[in-house]
Order: sequence, then C-alpha cells, then structure tokens
Amino acid sequence: MGLDNVAVQWPRTGRFYDPVAPAEFVDFGDIVDVPGISAPTAALAELIAKTGTVRATAYTEVVDLILGLDGVLYATEAAAEDEDPVIDPDGCAWIAGGIERFVAAHRPHGEAVTFDSVGTVLRSLLADGRLAEQQLRWLDSRLDALRDDSGAAPQWTFTCAELSVVAAFYRRCADRGFAVYAESAAPRRAPQT
Repeated sequence: MGLDNVAVQWPRTGRFYDPVAPAEFVDFGDIVDVPGISAPTAALAELIAKTGTVRATAYTEVVDLILGLDGVLYATEAAAEDEDPVIDPDGCAWIAGGIERFVAAHRPHGEAVTFDSVGTVLRSLLADGRLAEQQLRWLDSRLDALRDDSGAAPQWTFTCAELSVVAAFYRRCADRGFAVYAESAAPRRAPQT
C-alpha cells in the first residue's frame, strides 16, 4: 500500500479529476543533472518531471511532523467528510510554505534531515513562539509517539534538497491553480448509511 500525490486540474469537471499534463513539471528533470545531487532527490525530481506525481508514502511522517497535523498528504480532512481526498491549491501553498520554512531553518544544521535534526529544528522554531512551553510539550509528545515500542526513532533520512523538491511540487501546483489528489491503495472509508 502506497500513497501517490497526483497533480490534477482544479476544480474538477464532471465526476473525475483530470490529471495535469506532465509537461507542466518537465523542468523538474533539470534537477537530475545538478552536480552532487543525491540519488533519492534525482529520482523524485525525475518522477515528478515524467508523471506530475510525488510518491508521498516516504514523506508522510516528516511532513505531518513539520506541519503539526496528521494525514496531511493523505488529505484525510476531506476524506473524513466523505469528499474526495484532494488538497486544493490553497492547501498546496500551505504545505509548500511549511516545508520551505522548515528547510530554511534546517540548513544551518546541515543537509541531512533525520528524526533527531527535525526535533532540534522544530524545538528552536517553537521556543521563540507564543505559548512556547505548551508547543514544546506537544512536540515532545509527538516525537515520542513516532518512536516504536522499544523507543527507537524512525529511520528515515532525507536531504534538504529532497524536501525542497517536495515543496517545489506543491508550490508549482499552488502557483498554477492545480490541486493534488491523494491516491492511496488503502481502502476508503465506507459511506455512512
């Protein structure tokens, strides 16, 4: 079971959403030729360039943690209301902005984005905010909830460049008025009767 975030035309016409032509993302292919680009970043950029799609499964935990909500890339709020699981252009702008701000704050801590570095960056961002103590307690409980039964942290590792490509996908959708359809192999919730 995986999650794809597919760029679609907004608003939908008729019963279904029309996918956006990959030509709208073809310039993402240029990232592949950037010297020193990591293989995962290049693969992500190439997939976006060819399909207008992000394989979002790998990013769900880190994006939820960065943005402070659950199921962001699954568009669960819409799905819970028995609507299509779609992130509208404004939602795409919000996702892009949150990831962009996080990446900018992370760069002084290095290029590698790990569970520990995400916690460090989020703590520094929240420490100066309003209700800092409450937000830091929330963050600690959120980080603890992501640990497994033995207390081990998730083993994901990204780069700032990779997360920047993810943000750029959502930014492109927002700027051009596209939405993102959360296409998951997971079963949809049965309608209420």
